[in-house]
Amino acid sequence: MPNRLANETSPYLLQHKDNPVDWYPWSPDAMAAAKLQDKPILLSIGYSSCHWCHVMEKESFEDPQIASLMNQSFVNVKVDREERPDVDSIYMTAVQAMTGHGGWPTTVFLTPEGRPFFGGTYFPPEDRGGMPSFPRVLRSVAQAFNTRRSEILSNSSRVIGAIQAQTAPRPGAEPLDRDLIVQAFLGITRDADFENGGIGLQPKFPQPMVYEFLLRYWKETGSADCLNIVRTTLKKMARGGICDQIGGGFHRYSTDSVWLVPHFEKMLYDNALLASLYLHGWQATGDPLFKRVVEDTLAYVLREMTHPEGGFYSAQDADSEGEEGKFFTWLPRQIEQELGPELGRIATEYWGVTKEGNWEGKSILNLPRSDEEAAAAIDVPVDELLRLVSEAKERLYQARAKRVRPSRDEKIITAWNAMMMKAFAECGAYLNRPEWVDAAIANAEFLLSNMVVNGRLLRTWKDGQAKLKAYLEDYALLADALISLYEATFDIRWLDEAQSLADRIPDLFMDDDDGALYDTGMDQEQLIVRPRDVFDNAMPCGGSAAASALLRLSAFTGENAYRRTAESALRSVSGLMPQAPSGLAWWLCALDFYLSRVQELAVIGPPDDPSYSELLNAARSGYAPNRILAGAPSLVDVGTTPLLEGKGLIGGKPAAYLCENYSCQAPTTDPAELTRQLGRA
Repeated sequence: MPNRLANETSPYLLQHKDNPVDWYPWSPDAMAAAKLQDKPILLSIGYSSCHWCHVMEKESFEDPQIASLMNQSFVNVKVDREERPDVDSIYMTAVQAMTGHGGWPTTVFLTPEGRPFFGGTYFPPEDRGGMPSFPRVLRSVAQAFNTRRSEILSNSSRVIGAIQAQTAPRPGAEPLDRDLIVQAFLGITRDADFENGGIGLQPKFPQPMVYEFLLRYWKETGSADCLNIVRTTLKKMARGGICDQIGGGFHRYSTDSVWLVPHFEKMLYDNALLASLYLHGWQATGDPLFKRVVEDTLAYVLREMTHPEGGFYSAQDADSEGEEGKFFTWLPRQIEQELGPELGRIATEYWGVTKEGNWEGKSILNLPRSDEEAAAAIDVPVDELLRLVSEAKERLYQARAKRVRPSRDEKIITAWNAMMMKAFAECGAYLNRPEWVDAAIANAEFLLSNMVVNGRLLRTWKDGQAKLKAYLEDYALLADALISLYEATFDIRWLDEAQSLADRIPDLFMDDDDGALYDTGMDQEQLIVRPRDVFDNAMPCGGSAAASALLRLSAFTGENAYRRTAESALRSVSGLMPQAPSGLAWWLCALDFYLSRVQELAVIGPPDDPSYSELLNAARSGYAPNRILAGAPSLVDVGTTPLLEGKGLIGGKPAAYLCENYSCQAPTTDPAELTRQLGRA
């Protein structure tokens, strides 16, 4: 008989609806039941594509005896961390404070008032590898709650104190200046792997925001070491098993130091951030591999992760048929069966497929050699090799599509969709792919039509139902994406919509006493502390995303209030920047924009005029992270952006207007002159 989770929309919660555990969703009903029955709460947090979450469900939550222990002694609450990042943030911080590490599944024991007193991550069904069994943990916690209540309450007070310390603003004594950026660069490079790319040893996460910061630092300083770290990392990831060589897109992280063996789940946010990063890598270096990665990644999202109405799905699982990675791995005979002996030989050479395999007897496709090295080894010209590989890739993709697919989490999350919208808008504009810009427009239409109710942005949508008030990250990332969509289309509607969202940020999320931005709005559920995750982990935190979006919007609109809010947010974490630069990389990108001489560029002309297109291509040339771009077909009212004020055609010809640091260049109708102006600036 299904439990209470049967009425939820989250695929993760629905995965547990038939457990014998008497699950509650996070709700006042669960708290009330715990207080009425005087039982502790067992809080289990995970997400649909989490491999070890699936393992713990099969081993423990589907076991009738373990479920009976849970039901007898606890009120059991299941949370999808992607729906409730506020709950996840608080209790993950609690587990880290108690154990020194964290991860998912997260298992936390709470008092009936929601105060954490004991926790961990995965617990096995029997004692194993130094870990206590889950049944032993359940019995011990239940006994402690009943016999040592005062000790538990004291412990929970210490844990809450640790959580509050994590969320408190930490402004630095030094001003917001470039010295912070230099210190951050030195801190990151100390941990960089110059040989294999990435930060640290293993496991390795993509961390695209770190490389966005390093690209900015290279642009500012010309540091060869800086560009080398980025180039090496992007090449190694693109050629590794973390990149799906057949279907496109990236898996979540690599378990080794050389990017070969991934955890096979695919997350929308990773692919959004990586598509943008590879675009910027291509702009900075001209490497065709980076452009190819952008094309493959966005093709994957359009093909496999897009709702018919324009939203983007959240994730794909690592497992299929109960095995992690089964969908993605190959044997030599499987490839030869699909491609024949000659093309099969070329494919196995190119993608490093061997009889022994490189993971559990099978091969994860990767590129052990460059295209030039592979062509020499196979004895064909590079162009011919790439043609043959393209044919093999398509045939293998069609063959793989007949396998049992990993499950897909089809909920649509505002913040994650916004990042992918931005990637489609930016990549479409800079690579002249109008179909990608169209995908961004469709996504914007979907979000603004479905995720705004009575003026309040919502967090998640599935099966026609939008719910949960949006968090700071949703507001900030959507505003940021709409600014990029304006730059791709010059449709002033998107800039107006971005401004409407940004105008709500201070009222909903800023604390007037400390000047910091918090993750939850004033109108959202009050938890044991007001969460404020300041670290950029797999994606930008709400505060850094807000600082970035508000600074960009201030440059477009001339509204200093946006800049002041962003400056206050930056000051609230400036003391952390030199200490943990890899964890504050998006903050550092925002700081770089804040300190930079922003290039303000307006291009005026009818879109169907070839000379307008030439000017626009010049305006979008090169890597320029601190350039903003406005445009219109002819002289227009100032509207939302004063960048267009008084600007029109010159002698009936399309024209470009460049300003920087309160000084403007002479307007030009010549793309070559615009390129010279941008280079001088």
